[in-house]
Amino acid sequence: MADTSGSATSKRMGFAMPEKMQLHLAMLALQFGYAGFHVVSRAALNMGISKIVFPVYRNILALLLLLPFAYFLEKKDRPALTWNFVLQFFFLAVVGITANQGFYLLGLDNTSPTFASAIQNSVPAITFLMAALLRIETVRLNRKDGISKVCGTLLCVAGASVITLYKGPTIYSPTPPLQRTSVPMLMNLGDANGKSWTLGCVYLIGHCLSWAGWLVLQAPVLKKYPARLSVTSYQCFFGVIQFLIIAAFCERDPNAWLVHSGGELFSVFYAGVVASGIAFAVQIWCIDRGGPVFVAVYQPVQTLVVAIMASVALGEEFYLGGIIGAVLIITGLYFVLWGKNEESKFAKAAAAAIQSPVDHCNNRPTSHIKSSLAQPLLASSTENA
Repeated sequence: MADTSGSATSKRMGFAMPEKMQLHLAMLALQFGYAGFHVVSRAALNMGISKIVFPVYRNILALLLLLPFAYFLEKKDRPALTWNFVLQFFFLAVVGITANQGFYLLGLDNTSPTFASAIQNSVPAITFLMAALLRIETVRLNRKDGISKVCGTLLCVAGASVITLYKGPTIYSPTPPLQRTSVPMLMNLGDANGKSWTLGCVYLIGHCLSWAGWLVLQAPVLKKYPARLSVTSYQCFFGVIQFLIIAAFCERDPNAWLVHSGGELFSVFYAGVVASGIAFAVQIWCIDRGGPVFVAVYQPVQTLVVAIMASVALGEEFYLGGIIGAVLIITGLYFVLWGKNEESKFAKAAAAAIQSPVDHCNNRPTSHIKSSLAQPLLASSTENA
């Protein structure tokens, strides 16, 4: 997925689109795809779909979609499967699939798609904080990149705290919302009324912690097992098993496993095929081509698109506390991303300064020298498009 197939396809079709343009268009499409997932998931919950059945079907569809690509495209890259890898994949599924998706659905059910998307902007900062606490990443407070990342993390924490503890007055309420129309699929849609906003935000923070922990824990696994699609397929498989075990205790109603409407069927299909399958493939290509910082910069666009979609389709109301918290979190995100970008520049400059005199003397590459500014949470390419 990291090859130039996109450019080659454009040329074969009779036009040459610059790769930067392809990246920007792909990222915009990706944000619209993920934004639709937030709204569709909330619609499914409002229609009464089980919060355990939904991720089971979602991960089954994602597994069926990813499995053939993982099998055929990663034959040469896939190491032999050992019990050690199996245990690691199972644990990654606990954190990155079961806890991550479970907390997300519980949080979304009690808040709204817009604020679920907004609070996700804190994941890079939480990831940095976890990596620093585990001594995977070095915090340098004597340099501007280190100060920027710490300030960004504090802003994200402050924003998440505001969203959780202060709902505030209603700033915007769409009238009349679309759910009042006669469209059958939209009849039961609406904002979260009669739910616990604070509890929902706590669930969403758990979702972000699970996501960030998954990023931290997955990095060393991918170094030993460099087949990303295969790793994801194994996690989807174990995620399905784990949700089925939970369902055996928490979801014993056989009717909960039935799809009762076209809206529920569309929601499950969208979550499994678009959000977990197609969007995952597009994101891998964008990270390989543009770097993880470039991909993360587009995250707030998703929040904006979700706000528009949710307001039109679900009649979502916007509250002062959520808006203040979202602004703080997005500001913190850009502080962290700017710091990561500057850190990458420092690393390249340091590596070039060390390697140049050694190459001049020995006339050979210094493969044994590594920068202390390693970025284990990000892909190797950190060039901005």
